[in-house]
Amino acid sequence: MRLTGKVAFISGGGTGIGRATAEIFAEQGAKVVISGLSLDDLTDCVAAIKVKGGEVLPLQQDVTQEDSWPKAMAATLEAFGQLDIMVNNAGVALSGNVEDETLDGWRKTQSVNVEGVFLGTQAAIKTMKAGSGGSIINVSSIEGLIGEPTVAAYNASKGAVRIFSKSAALHCAQNNYGIRVNTLHPGFIETPMTTTNIVEQFGEEMAEQVMAGVRAKIPMDRPGQPIEMAKSILFLASDDSSYMTGAELVVDGGYTAQ
Repeated sequence: MRLTGKVAFISGGGTGIGRATAEIFAEQGAKVVISGLSLDDLTDCVAAIKVKGGEVLPLQQDVTQEDSWPKAMAATLEAFGQLDIMVNNAGVALSGNVEDETLDGWRKTQSVNVEGVFLGTQAAIKTMKAGSGGSIINVSSIEGLIGEPTVAAYNASKGAVRIFSKSAALHCAQNNYGIRVNTLHPGFIETPMTTTNIVEQFGEEMAEQVMAGVRAKIPMDRPGQPIEMAKSILFLASDDSSYMTGAELVVDGGYTAQ
């Protein structure tokens, strides 16, 4: 029970890494707030947590909307009285190389992946510093560390999350807020977003072949699972990582070690 007495907020909490994180947080004793574009997207996660006796508050939220964040923080405090952990997980992955990407696609990617993380981090800091501090985990990607020719906007967005989080970490440390800020960099993970992106980019007939090609490049010879990312986020959220801030935790089956 590594999170007993803690309150966590997880954006994009309905599926994939977000859902797995919400469920393991609840199992570890945290009270959990999850947000998503639609409350319907959060139904299964809420049910899974409640059936195990956990406490969870679902919120409809568009993370790109500035006014959604004060409302989300107020709802969290009203329900549970504090905020100890923020996981900025909501994101999009649109395909497009530097020549083919549209300005609209670029802006949509940056809006969700960068501005959403900025707003969530800012809101968490303002809330946590009024309490007893906390841990902020921003979900980046190995695409924020290495280049991929078919996802120019995504590369840029995840690289921005990485370096922005270091700036935020230093700010919090220098002001003695007791707030740590770190990034998680997943590799190829089997999530609905990953699968959908590949199908949309290459078509259903080619999708499995493409995924097999990606798996062949992973030294551990398999994609990661959402629960493996959730356990890594749990480490960053807990006191086990008390001397980590401004750091990046890469969990990719050895992909970037090559």
